[in-house]
Amino acid sequence: MNSGNQTTVSRFILLGFQNLHHYRSLLFLFFLLVFLAIIFGNLLIIVLVSVNENLNSPMYFFLCHLSSCDLLLSTVIVPLMLHILAKDGGSVSFFGCYIQFYLFGALATTECLLLSVMSYDRYVAISNPLRYSSIMNFQRCLHLVFWCWTIAFSVMFNTAFQLFKLDFCGSNIIDHFFCDLAPLLQLSCSDTSFVELQNLLTGVPATFFPLIYITGTYMSIFVTILKIPTTIGRQKAFLTCSSHLTVVCLYYGTLIVAYLLLSKDQSLSINKILSLLYTMMTPLVNPIIYSLRNREIKMAFSKLVTLDRRIFQKSLKNVHDLE
Repeated sequence: MNSGNQTTVSRFILLGFQNLHHYRSLLFLFFLLVFLAIIFGNLLIIVLVSVNENLNSPMYFFLCHLSSCDLLLSTVIVPLMLHILAKDGGSVSFFGCYIQFYLFGALATTECLLLSVMSYDRYVAISNPLRYSSIMNFQRCLHLVFWCWTIAFSVMFNTAFQLFKLDFCGSNIIDHFFCDLAPLLQLSCSDTSFVELQNLLTGVPATFFPLIYITGTYMSIFVTILKIPTTIGRQKAFLTCSSHLTVVCLYYGTLIVAYLLLSKDQSLSINKILSLLYTMMTPLVNPIIYSLRNREIKMAFSKLVTLDRRIFQKSLKNVHDLE
């Protein structure tokens, strides 16, 4: 490991989806529509939770932060990917690549921590409903989300700092659509063992310890649900956590396959598809499976649309009166 950053590579070339060259126009249109849907869906959740008093509860407070994280995560990755598709390849500066890697890793870790906090919220709601309001008060919710964001960005800074000190003096071609850790380590002409160890000791626990906690939490939740005497009661209790459990399975399933089960040679090709799942598909479906099927969210959306329609009609009336 060199003591300073002495890289001779000033820019990295991102190949994107070279094997799908003939379909890049179609892919560009598809990913653009998905990105717009991600922006609309997650912004809608943030706005509804922020302006509607009926959604003033810990579950929706955490959901608002999860939507913010999803929105930022997609914004860090997708615009550059669209540029690569439009130009049939693209480049990014060394510092820009470093910043993208840091933000991507920090936001992905933040999502893991937020999912674990949301599992704790569901555990308290099901296992101790009478004390739910006192346990999950606003101050505690604020502390939980603060530490989710702070821990994630602090932990990721260690790996990103060590990566920044590596030398890149050979090939500058990244066979991916964003700056991920594995392809960057393969391009470095420095000894990367310390960076890999750093990532193993800090990044992996910050990502997979929440999964262990979520698993333990849901085991306790299922035991509590089985103790509910009525079938209807068990169904209602399970429905309160089914959406969260679905997102956890989707998000962690792709992470585990992409970073643990695939070999390094496979990961640079198959990982592109898997990366699309947690950078685009998860942010796209989160608003749907968490909220758009939720009765309270639907009512809040209906009120917002009705209010906008009334404001629009009032504006038209004022214009006609002036005429």
